[in-house]
Amino acid sequence: MLALALALIGPVVTQPATASAAQIVGVNVMTPYRTAITVTSPAMGRNIDLQVLHPAGGGSRGTYYLLDGLDPGIGQSTWTNATDAEAFFRGKNVNVVLPMGGQASYYTDWVSDDPRFGRYKWETFLTRELPGLIDSRFNGNGVNGIGGLSMGGNAAYILAARNPGLYRAVAGYSACPDIAMAAGAMMFSIANRGGNPVNMWGAPGSPEWAAHDPALMIEGLRGKALYLSTGTGIPGPHEAELKPTLAENIFLGGPIELGVNTCMVAFDQRLRASGIGAKIDYHPVGTHSWSYWQDALHHSWPVIGSALGA
Repeated sequence: MLALALALIGPVVTQPATASAAQIVGVNVMTPYRTAITVTSPAMGRNIDLQVLHPAGGGSRGTYYLLDGLDPGIGQSTWTNATDAEAFFRGKNVNVVLPMGGQASYYTDWVSDDPRFGRYKWETFLTRELPGLIDSRFNGNGVNGIGGLSMGGNAAYILAARNPGLYRAVAGYSACPDIAMAAGAMMFSIANRGGNPVNMWGAPGSPEWAAHDPALMIEGLRGKALYLSTGTGIPGPHEAELKPTLAENIFLGGPIELGVNTCMVAFDQRLRASGIGAKIDYHPVGTHSWSYWQDALHHSWPVIGSALGA
């Protein structure tokens, strides 16, 4: 009967987008636990695809927004493509929202449209346009958390610090929330993918960079359940799993993770100096690669899930 019901629902149904308000314009029930939706974003002037992991039954639940890295997956989030996230969240009373797209966006509102990426207004989309739609469609109770890996982890802390009333829990997996320390790497990552990094927040040192630095907005994180994790760049048990390749994991992912570790130590010190508690996992080995982020997702859940009532 379930298969027949899903067949009757059929493929994604789309409607013309309107500029008046964000709305869900496409729904595709992929399984009883996973639904693809398309949302029109007036802020960005286009439709955004997302997938949502959710319980099969009714009842209200919290929502965890889980962000991708610099190069999001095609057709699905890399979280569901490269980790066991779908199986891990099955049976948990939580919605997990997985945005797609946003390459090198840092999930923020850019000050200028970019010739390569177009109009990026991700903060407006994620914090203002989307939450009410998710709660209405998927029985959300208004209790939200946000997390992500690398770029997505930076963004999670940025969005939480700038919107302190929206999230109860924040997680960064191999992330560097001290934006002043990360500025050079962030600009390189955007330029390396064909964008103009000045179109994000202007030149480094401009007021917009300070206005997006959690290390300078530390009070916005007070009272939240905070989680961070990092390796050291030293090869560990997952290197042989070839995600994406052994050479990339060691020779690229190793130095990146070492830089993340240095940044996280500095951010940890800022939190401690402000009397803000956080669960920070420092692992003696580990590169900037997906198998470690899968581990971190599991390790973070007692912190994040408890704050979301899940």
